[in-house]
Amino acid sequence: MAELAEAAGITVRTLRFYRERKLIPPPRREGRIAWYDEHHLARLRTIAALLERGHTLGGIAELLTAFEHGRGVGELLGLRGAIAAPWSEETPVRLSPEKLADHFAGEVTPENLAGALDIGYLAVDGDEIVHVSRRLLDASSALVDKGVPLAAVLAAGRDVRAHAEALAATFTTLICDHVLSGLLDRTPDGAPLPPDEITRVTQTLATLRPIAKDVIDAELSMAMDRRIRAELDARLPGEGRPE
Repeated sequence: MAELAEAAGITVRTLRFYRERKLIPPPRREGRIAWYDEHHLARLRTIAALLERGHTLGGIAELLTAFEHGRGVGELLGLRGAIAAPWSEETPVRLSPEKLADHFAGEVTPENLAGALDIGYLAVDGDEIVHVSRRLLDASSALVDKGVPLAAVLAAGRDVRAHAEALAATFTTLICDHVLSGLLDRTPDGAPLPPDEITRVTQTLATLRPIAKDVIDAELSMAMDRRIRAELDARLPGEGRPE
């Protein structure tokens, strides 16, 4: 239970509460041992996403029950829910101040803490610190371990965040203009779309998410190749170009 709670970024107390409300299925038991798996983690992430959109726990219970009986989440949540389904799959990490210091030995200064809080990498929850993303935490600690100062990592993070926002704006405009064009105009006064239309939008956006990530990964890889060649030409002009 403690491992599942940590992976989901919640407390064990919250997880017990969800179990009591039957928001997650019971674990598989072997004697006195209770085993949780990726299905329980996926359910907790769904609950977190629904809470962020303003749903109550009672409403979430109804949605999950309906979903288990074969109705799609897009149909249950309507057009807004279909469009606003999360793109990120980040797992928050709860850390004590001591564990955070272990990740960045000698680099956890008041200035760096303030910078991490300002960019949104860290948040404070009681006596614990919550890092927004396991992947970003691992990447940051790896860079520091290789000799990059944490202050430089945070500065680079701010630049990456700004470029990511610009990329997100580009893809959002593309989707709104060519995929969702006309949908909002067809729902005056908040009138719901037919379930089959909601399902179509949900499936289309689910297909586009990995495509957008593939485009960014490909462009970044090619840009890195170009930049590295340019740096080599500038810094090692006598070495010649590789075949």
